[in-house]
Amino acid sequence: MSLSAARVEALFLESGALRAGHFALKSGRHGDRYVEKFQVLQFPRAVSELCAAFADRVRGPDGRPLVDLVVGPTTGGVILAFETARQLGLRGIFAEEVKDASGAARREFRRGFRVDPGSRVLLVDDILTTGGSLLAMLSPIEAAGAELVLAAVIVDRSGGATHVTSPVTGHSYPVEALWSLDLPTYEAGAATCPGCAAGLAVEAPGSSGTKAT
Repeated sequence: MSLSAARVEALFLESGALRAGHFALKSGRHGDRYVEKFQVLQFPRAVSELCAAFADRVRGPDGRPLVDLVVGPTTGGVILAFETARQLGLRGIFAEEVKDASGAARREFRRGFRVDPGSRVLLVDDILTTGGSLLAMLSPIEAAGAELVLAAVIVDRSGGATHVTSPVTGHSYPVEALWSLDLPTYEAGAATCPGCAAGLAVEAPGSSGTKAT
């Protein structure tokens, strides 16, 4: 299916996933809009519509999938990988974040999940900001000897990334987004932040209850 950026925005607005206000971000900067992806991901019909657009991007002219497997990172990617895979008639699995003895984090397929060498993979995720989440997924995919056909995200906040490059192999993989969103951020303080200048109360949404993402 063809899903317009306007329709994606409407889904976020209808679910309350895109909010306006005065927000403290994890970076320490402030913003006047905030995206809470799980507000839209809680609605199966919205998820189904978004994932149908993902699935459509990896279907051939005959309607058959051009990939063998759909993967995503925890946590939002679990939901997206499952539903996209369901619509394609494939398996959908996820990679979890684990830490080694030094405390360094990496992504890993666990729980008996299998990624066959040579398998063609669709990587799905919710929001692309710095690209760190997608980059972390490349290592387990490449380590399995699989081929990443496409990385697809719902929202691109990166400023227009079209590829993600593996720091290990140097290989570049295509990235496609359903909706590109420019959310300006500001240094905290009345001299730089419109919300501070207006004296608006600062909200700190997010799963941690301290800072927004």
